[in-house]
Amino acid sequence: MIRYTLVCDGGHDFESWFPSSASYDDQVARGFVACPLCGSAQVAKGMMSPAVARTDRAARLPVTDATEAVALAPAPVPLLSEPEQRVRALMRAVREHVTRTADDVGTAFPEEARRMHYGESPTRPIYGEASLAEARALVDEGIEVAPLPPAPDDRH
Repeated sequence: MIRYTLVCDGGHDFESWFPSSASYDDQVARGFVACPLCGSAQVAKGMMSPAVARTDRAARLPVTDATEAVALAPAPVPLLSEPEQRVRALMRAVREHVTRTADDVGTAFPEEARRMHYGESPTRPIYGEASLAEARALVDEGIEVAPLPPAPDDRH
C-alpha cells in the first residue's frame, strides 16, 4: 500500500491510500479520487516526505519478551502540559469526593433538590442528573446547584 499526500485544485491537502502507483493513476484518470472537503476531482500528488529507515537501530537484537520491549520503548511524550495535568487531577479528585460522600439520586435530582430546599426532605449532599432546562429552573428558584466535573479520562 502507498499513502499519497494529495492536493485539490481548491488548495485542500488530504491523504489517501492506494494499492500501487498504477492504481492511483487509474483512479485519478477515472475521476474516482475526490477531495473530501470540497468534492473536487481535480487532484494531484502533493509534497511528501519519504519514510527513511533509521540505521542506528539496526544493530539491536530482536526483543524476546514483553519486559524487554517496554525497557527498549521510548518514553511517552505527555500530551498535556503540567498545568493541564493538575487541573485534570483536581477535577478527578472533586468528582471522586462527591461520588464517595454524596447520595446518587439519579434522574430524581431536580425533585429531590426542591424537596430539600423547601424543607420537605432532610438536607444532605446529593448528585444526579438534570437537563439544562431543569438546572436553570432550579437556579431561578434560588436553589444552589453546580455541575459535577466530568471524569477527564472518560472524554477520550
